[in-house]
Amino acid sequence: MMGMFRVAWSVLTFPFRLIAWVVELIGRSMGVALGFVLMVVGVAICSGSLLILGIPVFVIGLLVTLRCLG
Repeated sequence: MMGMFRVAWSVLTFPFRLIAWVVELIGRSMGVALGFVLMVVGVAICSGSLLILGIPVFVIGLLVTLRCLG
């Protein structure tokens, strides 16, 4: 009896778990894209005369990317 309840519960909650998985995947992808853009901008700023501003931007982008991948 308990096994049938678990199967029914799994079937009923599957669409909600699938939606949550898709939202998580999209969020992680957007985080990786934002982190990569921040790293590129940080390196571009570093190549100019604003080294003191470029390094923190690069590090923040790196941390965002690593957080979304891990």
